[in-house]
Amino acid sequence: MTHVRGKERFKSLPPAWGMVVCLLLAGCAVTPEQYNTLGIAYNDKGEYDKAILEYNRAIKVNPLYSEAYYNRGRAYGSKRQYERAIMDFYKVLEIWPLFAEAYNNRGAAYGAKGQYELALSDFSRALEINPKYAQAYVNRGLIYYDKGQHDQAVSDYTRALAINPRFAEVYCNRGAAYNAINEYDKALHDFNRAIAINPKYTEAYYNRGRAYAVKNQHDAAISDYAKTLEIDKDYAKAYYYRGRVYGVKGEYDKAIADFSKVIALNAGDGEAYCNRGVAYAGKRQFDKAWEDVNKAVNLGHQVPREFLMALLAASGKKG
Repeated sequence: MTHVRGKERFKSLPPAWGMVVCLLLAGCAVTPEQYNTLGIAYNDKGEYDKAILEYNRAIKVNPLYSEAYYNRGRAYGSKRQYERAIMDFYKVLEIWPLFAEAYNNRGAAYGAKGQYELALSDFSRALEINPKYAQAYVNRGLIYYDKGQHDQAVSDYTRALAINPRFAEVYCNRGAAYNAINEYDKALHDFNRAIAINPKYTEAYYNRGRAYAVKNQHDAAISDYAKTLEIDKDYAKAYYYRGRVYGVKGEYDKAIADFSKVIALNAGDGEAYCNRGVAYAGKRQFDKAWEDVNKAVNLGHQVPREFLMALLAASGKKG
């Protein structure tokens, strides 16, 4: 953010700051609600440590203040301190057992830790309390997707969209689930809906490109990968899959350029080296192909035996 010198120094304090400063100057005690409000202001700015300090103060004044525990749990979650977040959400639910948002957020923390069954249980409990809780359906769908239960993921995303039909992220997520069960036309429909809602939605363009590539609509796939990279020039997966499509089309120089970009972004990507080696082999630049194959192997990538045999036969030598 651009800093404006001079006038910026004297701009008015945010409401929470002004309230607390005035109370301190007046010698008044600060209430738990005011500490909590100040914590929310810090949290909204991404200053999670300062937010947690204010929530601590609120809890010290009122050890049964469920909202402060809840907000502190969210701040810990943002810091990826999931165990602490879970402990705070447990405390919230001891005080307020029907707090659906606390179940949802505890489920998200469990999911981030890979404890999927506990996460599913919490999302389901949140939905028992509030059957119209769209985000809980979304979060449960994400867990089902990660578990490979793609039909269940589709079902939950569909329920979320019935509640909020303008939820671009959920169209994209459901499209990815449709991709996973080979229902590519339904996937394309969902990616189109996501992009119509948010024309700058990088993941939707990328995933639509994947669907087009599987359907052998190579030019459409390349166009979507290009759009992805127009929005995010460092989106490595878009370079990688565009490189693969270029390789299928026999446009090896473009494929090599894309795989080289992936390697520039992540020098440890053995798969990108392997695929660039395939493209070099397509150009009959066998020394470069072997160099990339050996690099891929050294990085732990399993190079397909069929390609190794073909490279050996074409080049007349081993790597």
